Amino acid sequence: MALNIVWIAFFVIAFIVALVKLIAFGDVEIFKKLADGIFDSAKSSVLDVAFPLTGTMVFFLGLLNIAEKAGAVNVLAKLLNPLMKRIFPEVPDKHPAMGQMVMNFSANLLGLDNAATPFGLKAMESLQTLNPEKERATNAQIMFLVLHTSGLTLIPLTIIAYRISAGSVAPASIFIPCVIGTLMTTLASVIVVSIWQKIKWDIVLLGWVLAALAAVGVMLFYVNSLSPESKEVFSKIVGNMLLFVIVVSFIIGGAWKKVAVFDAFIEGAKNGFDVVLKIIPYLVGMLVGIRVFRDSGALDYVINAFAWVISALGFDTSFVPALPVAIMKPFSGSGARGLMLDIFKNPELGPDSFPGLAASIFQGSADTTFYIIALYFGSVGIKRVRYSIWAGMIADFIGVIAAIIIAYIFFK
Repeated sequence: MALNIVWIAFFVIAFIVALVKLIAFGDVEIFKKLADGIFDSAKSSVLDVAFPLTGTMVFFLGLLNIAEKAGAVNVLAKLLNPLMKRIFPEVPDKHPAMGQMVMNFSANLLGLDNAATPFGLKAMESLQTLNPEKERATNAQIMFLVLHTSGLTLIPLTIIAYRISAGSVAPASIFIPCVIGTLMTTLASVIVVSIWQKIKWDIVLLGWVLAALAAVGVMLFYVNSLSPESKEVFSKIVGNMLLFVIVVSFIIGGAWKKVAVFDAFIEGAKNGFDVVLKIIPYLVGMLVGIRVFRDSGALDYVINAFAWVISALGFDTSFVPALPVAIMKPFSGSGARGLMLDIFKNPELGPDSFPGLAASIFQGSADTTFYIIALYFGSVGIKRVRYSIWAGMIADFIGVIAAIIIAYIFFK
């Protein structure tokens, strides 16, 4: 129901804004722009999003099948069972979904978005086997999805790479702020959904959360002790090296367990095409709606309204030029990235200006909530998403507030 309301709102608001622009301001090109945007985004949803995803899905679902047959996924699930069974009380102990969710979270932590998606879709498929109402999201699916939309990342590799290409003199300066920002969003996600689901916080769950915070703190302390050049090298090497280590480990582990690794790979890889075919309608529908909402100018009015309120309340507005990135991020990752790059290219701003630094933190502090909801729930045919959108948006809002505070602490 919530997803239907949001999708309808994209088009209705866009139409009203466009009509006002035509009547009040004589913008005769506005409806042509919207029509062109529909065709362009419908095409790019398939050519630029779904098709490139196909190869990644095929490879990593094949790899995951090797890991499952070798028992690696079960080992992961067993190791993290004390934490996972408290966050996902509806999922039985040692269920395959536990290990698959861990693989998804691990790939996200390393900033490996392409690897995270196949693991996440496989986890959603496994959770769906436990779902008694196939078109209605379960609590476990919502918790998993909202955690995923928080975008917890320890290595903001792509943002650093964009800053380097934009000529930043300190491209890795946003490393720690981005990690702290995404960590705050993730904690907000856990707390918001646990309140909704009435999950009990016992000493074990609290201990795991504190231990995770401590581990992140140690990592941040180590990285902060490195020179700027070493931080860039660390960011470039660690995530990609660990990804390759995982790939090789699964293959060698499968051979060690006497699994016919290539046959198992082919068996799992075949599912990749099926998954992509299922999600294409959901991708096209959501991305076209977002594009129409943006092209109409409705997003600009939202941004201007926020800026006016912030100014009226007497707060510093130095970060406002970066605010479009924060507002766009839940709707479109590519759109938010484009807005961030616009700030980097602006001669009056640039990557090392305060708006440029704030935009980098916004980009790294959350993920594309609406896109992920459409992608993951669409892959298993869920139509009733319940409170997942509202929980995700509340967590995103808390993450944006945290990112603004972090930007001022580090760069003002």
